[in-house]
Amino acid sequence: MSKIRKLYYFDKKKMLEMVSFLNNHSGDNYLCEIMFNPFLILHHLIPLKFKYLPESYVLKDKKELKGLITVAPIRSVQKKVEIKKLFFEENSYEDAYDLVQYAVSKYKAMGATSVVVKVDDYLPELITMFVSKCGFSQISYEKLWRITDFPNETYDKKNFRYFRCSDSQTIASINNDSVLPHFRPLLSTDAGEYKDSLFNGLNYYSEYKYTIIDKKTKNILGCIIIRTYDNENYVVDIIQSEWTSLDINSILSFATDKIKHRQKKFGLFVKSKRYTTFGERYEKIFMENGYECIQNQLVLTNSSAKLLRANEKTGKYTAIGDFYPSGVISVQ
Repeated sequence: MSKIRKLYYFDKKKMLEMVSFLNNHSGDNYLCEIMFNPFLILHHLIPLKFKYLPESYVLKDKKELKGLITVAPIRSVQKKVEIKKLFFEENSYEDAYDLVQYAVSKYKAMGATSVVVKVDDYLPELITMFVSKCGFSQISYEKLWRITDFPNETYDKKNFRYFRCSDSQTIASINNDSVLPHFRPLLSTDAGEYKDSLFNGLNYYSEYKYTIIDKKTKNILGCIIIRTYDNENYVVDIIQSEWTSLDINSILSFATDKIKHRQKKFGLFVKSKRYTTFGERYEKIFMENGYECIQNQLVLTNSSAKLLRANEKTGKYTAIGDFYPSGVISVQ
């Protein structure tokens, strides 16, 4: 009989066997992400609002590990979490379902209001399982682009500065304004998601943030977030106000220079998000620059909020006031 339990540090040998199909470097990186801290078991005792590390659970059948799920907290007063990893034997969707339901139920019981997961678009069966069986809603796509030729555009250093904690609320507002209206109930962020954690140095990733400003008025125009999990590959995420036009190539040049101060050799990637007003524009710029799209993920969420949909009716209605010049309105 299968049962789900926490992943312990002494499971490392069995985990190595489970991910043995990966090459040594990839397998080590995978294990480092999910069980890098031998004291992680104590982290399970912390209330959800104070959690800062990912937590993993395994599906065990007798003495064999058949699957794994890793859930990471999102720093937010709304108590959101994200399924970062899901591992199971090919076509064993019942095992995957059990792991997902276990994680969702556990964290919802802790007070989580939203569970987010990003699934590659070449896994339609898994997407169907999340939507039809696990109650997740489809949102939109995020794409990851590889930059092979590093940008070398000129930029004014006065338009950038280090991110301050006091910028968090403004950046959250800018981000929420850029999200398409019908996705806002599910994808809105708050200031807590941009503030540095008290245990920031113990995180499983490194993050560097810079604020984009108007050098004349000092108004905040956006934010650059650079994140790495292995100090070899860096992902750039750009948040910008929808009321201003920014030179994306100059922003990427600035981000590249900042990474070069830390690493001489590295892989550079940039995100585009279809659920924002800039999603299609970014994709067009990246394609013109010759960037390679290496990942296309569908964003799914199991949230207490609902996706806003337009309620449309057909028929004829009578209206008075400053609606239409005629009193009778036909709606098709």
